[in-house]
Amino acid sequence: MKYLISGGGTGGHLFPAMAIAEQLRRRDPDADILFVGSNGKIEMTKVPAAGYRIVGLPIDRGFRRGEILSNVGLLWKVPVSLWQAWRAVREFCPDIAIGVGGYASLAALKVAQWMGVPTLLQEQNSFAGVTNKMLAGKALKVCVAYEGMARFFPSDRIVLTGNPVRQTLLECDATPDEARRQLGLQPGVPTILVVGGSLGARTVNNAMIKGLEYLAGESDVQVLWQTGKKYLRDEAIAAMERVKPANVVRADFIDRMDLAYRAANVVVSRAGASSISELQLLGKAAILVPATFVAEDHQRHNAMALVNKDAAVFVHDDDSKHTGGEPTASEVLPHEMVALVHDTERVATLERNIREMALPDAAAVIADEIDRLTHSNGK
Repeated sequence: MKYLISGGGTGGHLFPAMAIAEQLRRRDPDADILFVGSNGKIEMTKVPAAGYRIVGLPIDRGFRRGEILSNVGLLWKVPVSLWQAWRAVREFCPDIAIGVGGYASLAALKVAQWMGVPTLLQEQNSFAGVTNKMLAGKALKVCVAYEGMARFFPSDRIVLTGNPVRQTLLECDATPDEARRQLGLQPGVPTILVVGGSLGARTVNNAMIKGLEYLAGESDVQVLWQTGKKYLRDEAIAAMERVKPANVVRADFIDRMDLAYRAANVVVSRAGASSISELQLLGKAAILVPATFVAEDHQRHNAMALVNKDAAVFVHDDDSKHTGGEPTASEVLPHEMVALVHDTERVATLERNIREMALPDAAAVIADEIDRLTHSNGK
């Protein structure tokens, strides 16, 4: 069988795609899998490192309203991407094309549909992305992670599957204290994990920098802080050198997220779909700080789906337009996370409620749908 998987641009799109590929290859070690992504994006390094082939397209973003000059480059990127996608589909001859969102996915899946290749979409968010909405009309199935998605997609093609997550996160057998030791933390101490994605999160990092002296005084808790490599990283390093908090460990990037999750009593995170699915499957008490700059404000929608079921705590981003005068992360986040980690009853409630929202075995369920579509197509 030949599977074309397209999407990426962010880990939120890429990690589910790789989890699906992993499941397909586990079922059929001889499966031929080709990824199509965007040049310069995360998938162009992560996919080959995982042992898969990938074709890169020049399209790496959409049109930006009010930025006429910055859109000029798209005038050639769009037709060139469609041409390169057509060539990839023609040469590879996939039995099915799977789209997970992102600009490359729009080009690759649209071409596949034009050429009569069966297509399946996987939508990670509670508020559907533009790409998947544009492709849904000719898609045979749309695998979703949230209920109520019929407002975006044809109801007879929707399958509630959940979001696939990295299998390594679910297979960690270390105890919390063993995980803490391996990460340079103290065993037996309530632990808070602060992450903002691979590049970091400006608001989350700013809140940590401002609250570092307060956290240093809370010696009965400890914090593992992933700053990322972009937003306020140097300022974070300078603050750590100035304050020298014994109970805060900072890293650009945490390679062993399985250990980090296992070590943590409370997780502070953005509200990307992949992160939320991981938190659900692992049953972690979380404080969510949704990014405001993402398309369709989908992170806020993702977070509210949990908050409305008392499955997470919501803290506004500094740039939020929905605060209504409520405090933002830079004002309250360090105090909120320390208060939560000390409130063991509240932590237990959040853990129970978020775990009840989990949809396990998402990659396997999606692979089942892929099998049904290919077999029904005479493959």
